Amino acid sequence: MALQLSETEIRVLGALIEKESTTPEYYPLSLNALLNACNQKSNRDPVTTLDEDAVRHSIRTLSEQALVRSAGGYSRVAKFEHRINELYNFHRNELAVLCVLLLRGPQTPGELRTRTDRLYSFDDLEAVHSALALLMRRDPPLVKILPRQPGTKEARYTHLLGGDTTPAHHSSSPEFSKESSTDAPHPAARSLANPDSARIVQLESEVAELKSQLESLREQFAAFQKQFQ
Repeated sequence: MALQLSETEIRVLGALIEKESTTPEYYPLSLNALLNACNQKSNRDPVTTLDEDAVRHSIRTLSEQALVRSAGGYSRVAKFEHRINELYNFHRNELAVLCVLLLRGPQTPGELRTRTDRLYSFDDLEAVHSALALLMRRDPPLVKILPRQPGTKEARYTHLLGGDTTPAHHSSSPEFSKESSTDAPHPAARSLANPDSARIVQLESEVAELKSQLESLREQFAAFQKQFQ
């Protein structure tokens, strides 16, 4: 079932996902800590000024959708944690990409690789594209590729937890403002625009995995040969 979260619910959910990875010693979060996480000025776009009532209401509605729950234990202060991984069984790379999209809006693969670093370390852009492809193959899809903005060559991706809508113009940070061919739509992403191509995408993924395994075997064999030279 496709989710239709409000902007405040998206911010609350994204903040919980982020803090689980970046500050595990303080997770689950109290209401006050969650409010501060939602309104922090770094790693947020847009920056918000939510009040306690708005966050409390979102906790309640997210709980009704089994996305958040109380996890205070024996603490006298109520604390909260997300449950999204129980619903979707994400890989860490998927959850990192989704978290940044929830907190910072539409992103290019290059932006995602840099901005997920605190959550998950991607080796290269190919690994980011693979994570995006996994999210796009979900049923229902959780991410989609956006039309390019006029005058740019950068493909942007957005989450679908707030419904399948096209976001308003989203500004990019200066370090990513230059056009880059490395952020052109990945073949897998282009194929996923057509649901009938899912099988082809899966085969391409399997071929890529086999190539990676073959290269690893070659390296191991070369190291083995050196022992007798």
